[in-house]
Amino acid sequence: MSQQERRERPEKDPDLRSNEVTEGVEKAPHRAMFRAMGYDDEDLASPMVGVANPAADITPCNVHLDDVADAAYDGIDDAGGMPIEFGTITISDAISMGTEGMKASLISREVIADSVELVSFGERMDGLVTIGGCDKNMPGMMMASIRTDLPSVFLYGGSIMPGEHDGREITIQNVFEGVGAVADGEMSEDELDEMERHACPGAGSCGGMFTANTMASISEALGFAPLGSASPPAEHESRYDVARDSGELVLDVIENDRKPSDFLTIESFENAIALQVAVGGSTNAVLHLLALAAEANVDLDIEQFNEISARTPKIADLQPGGSRVMNDLHEVGGVPVVLQALDDAGLLHGDALTVTGNTISEELAALDPPTIADLDVDFLNTVEDPIHERGAIRILSGNLAPDGAVIKITGEDHLHHEGPVRVFEEEASAMEYVQAGNVESGDAIFIRNEGPRGGPGMREMLGVTSAVAGQGHSEDVALLTDGRFSGATRGFSIGHVAPEAYVGGPVAALEDGDTITIDIDDLELSVDLSDEELEKRLADRETPEPTYTNGVLAKYHRDFGSAANGAVTNPGAKWE
Repeated sequence: MSQQERRERPEKDPDLRSNEVTEGVEKAPHRAMFRAMGYDDEDLASPMVGVANPAADITPCNVHLDDVADAAYDGIDDAGGMPIEFGTITISDAISMGTEGMKASLISREVIADSVELVSFGERMDGLVTIGGCDKNMPGMMMASIRTDLPSVFLYGGSIMPGEHDGREITIQNVFEGVGAVADGEMSEDELDEMERHACPGAGSCGGMFTANTMASISEALGFAPLGSASPPAEHESRYDVARDSGELVLDVIENDRKPSDFLTIESFENAIALQVAVGGSTNAVLHLLALAAEANVDLDIEQFNEISARTPKIADLQPGGSRVMNDLHEVGGVPVVLQALDDAGLLHGDALTVTGNTISEELAALDPPTIADLDVDFLNTVEDPIHERGAIRILSGNLAPDGAVIKITGEDHLHHEGPVRVFEEEASAMEYVQAGNVESGDAIFIRNEGPRGGPGMREMLGVTSAVAGQGHSEDVALLTDGRFSGATRGFSIGHVAPEAYVGGPVAALEDGDTITIDIDDLELSVDLSDEELEKRLADRETPEPTYTNGVLAKYHRDFGSAANGAVTNPGAKWE
């Protein structure tokens, strides 16, 4: 190349951070590294956009994400950007469920956030397209975008289509509950085997309004993702259209320096909660929204979920409580249909900004989704004639949960229990008890030492809840834990009890036979013990030894905060 040709290299926006690795004579070695990967002068003069891709053969949620990332890559390239794809981890919640490995799930949220933050920081990127598949991908990716405060677009990989068994649609939830039905003699092993072979017909995240689809839907309400981007299924061409559009959008976001700190406000978080409670979304979204707010330094308190649920009705009948899946919602217009219903009823902050630079009301007006009344479908109710007058998420408190506990209402809206409790020190012994057929109507089971630090990692326990549901006790047996329950959990299941047992929360004082009260209407979770008796028992208690003293689980045992604050590990996050 002649000296004249060198001088005619395309000019680059002097404000881009990537200039630190692409511009100037002293950056010739850096450019040489890029040229080795096929980038040219035009690329090097363009905004550098990271495509964070957690593709893996570990889970159907992520197995197709290389293709999704390729489409986003093409969108960035076509719009004049310099796409740089890099990888990060994922954990399959469904495959690790019920094993010691499930303790890695919540930790993976933190590792994803850390790794995407590190790569984008280290390589001086100008913006991000972050892709999510399995449950912890979504909050982990959004947490990374918040920390870096880079112009970012979130892109969901899409959900799996339902399987078919015996003439009806099924999902992985049915298989988990089938395990309990077999143990109870209500289903044969042969039928469970048939369900196993047909429940998951291809790529994509679990199809109900479980954690992945809940967080993908919430990404629209928060403003992190374009409206309508959450619902296209994983293997539909429309999913790849969304990916290409996201790649194109991020260049506009970079050009206008539109950062997460510009649109993430308490109003956008309240919009996310309103959507969550209206569609019956996963309890895990409580944990993740608290974590995202902590990262963004937004004053979100766990009690605000009750306030918003009190004024926002549940209007969608989706799995796990209902019968329909994300694809059913997609076919009638997707998440914007629900958001429009809430906005029309004055239940959204319509002036909250989104990643597009427009408000959520402006985006809805441009999209013009159908109204629920005009759809005439059996799984969406109007705000005026809701499924439940109150939203699906409730935060309980009392002397057993001074910092709160979380339940999702999937059926009976006035759950109440008063009676003795049976205490288990970890998940495995509780599962053995349930599978042995010992559960009876009216029982209350508490599983402790499964919190963020006690586990460590706050395991989801879909195996236990599904076994109980499969035996016909989803509404008349209470399951409680300082750990988590899956987004596919339904029934009388209360998780995130805080403070957790390991740090000396009141639940550490519970003994078999203690009388507990659970009242959903009064938002109460308490034990019939005086403060003095609780304090005496806790004073006599020996703090258990950590389960792990080496490696990554030991590190997160040390670093996790309370579930009441999102169980975050970032020391710079807003803890209280």
